[in-house]
Amino acid sequence: MTQNDIPVVMTFAGNDPTGGAGIQADIEAIASMGCQAAPVITALTVQDTRNVVRFEPVAATLVVEQARAVLEDMPVACFKLGMLGSVENVEAIHTILGDYPEIPVVLDPILRAGGGSELADEELLDAITELLLPLATVLTPNSEEARRLAPEADSLDACGQELLAKGCELVLITGTHENTGAVDNILYGNMRKLETFTWERLPHSYHGSGCTLAAAIAGLLGQGLEPFTAIYEAQEYTWETLKHGYRIGMGQHLPNRLFWARAEEE
Repeated sequence: MTQNDIPVVMTFAGNDPTGGAGIQADIEAIASMGCQAAPVITALTVQDTRNVVRFEPVAATLVVEQARAVLEDMPVACFKLGMLGSVENVEAIHTILGDYPEIPVVLDPILRAGGGSELADEELLDAITELLLPLATVLTPNSEEARRLAPEADSLDACGQELLAKGCELVLITGTHENTGAVDNILYGNMRKLETFTWERLPHSYHGSGCTLAAAIAGLLGQGLEPFTAIYEAQEYTWETLKHGYRIGMGQHLPNRLFWARAEEE
C-alpha cells in the first residue's frame, strides 16, 4: 500500500433494516475512521429499534464468495466480525481468516439482541469460542457476553483472563450492562488487566453501540494505529456517537456515527 491509499476494512455482519446496528453501523463507523468498508452480509434480520423478530443466515457458500471476490481484488487491512448467523458461517470465516493470518481481526461476539432475542445458540457459541477466539486480535464482548463466553469464571476479571487463555490477544470487556455509576471498560492482555477506561454513563440505551465500537477499532487498526491507541480512540468516538444519538423509532436510541460531519457544517 502507498501512503495515499485508503485502507480497506472487511466486515462480516448481518443487515439491520433500521440502520442502527449491523452492517450499516459498521460501514458508517469504518468510513468515519477514514477507511473503505467492504461489507460481507452474513444474515438478514427482521427487527426494529426494540428487538429482533427473526433472522435468516446467508448461505456459507455465498459468504465465502462475497469475501473472496473482494480479497482477490483489494488489499484488506483489517477484518471485523459481528453477527455471523450460523455454525457454517463461522467455519467458513475461520477458513478465510486462516488464509490471511497477517491481517488483524476484531471480533464483536454478538450473542443476543438489545431487546433480548437470542442470536446465538450453544452450538454457535461453541463454534465462535473454538474457531474464532484464537484468531482475535481484539475481542469486544459486553459483560453479559463475556460471562457466556467464559462460563466458569466467577468475576469479570476472571472472564478476561479466561478469554485470553482461549487465544485472544486483547480483550475489551465493556461495562454498559453493569449497575455502576460510570461505564468502566476493562482491557486485558498479556494475561493481566492492562487498563480501565471510565466513561460518563449516558441516560439512554442504544441500538448499535457495540457494533460501532468494534468497527471503529477495526478502522483504526486498518489505519495502522497500534492496538492500545486504536482501542482508546474508538471508545472516545463511540461515546461521542452516543452523546449525539437520537431516538427515531419507538425503542432504543441510535448512535449518530456521522456527528462529526454535521458539527463541521455547523
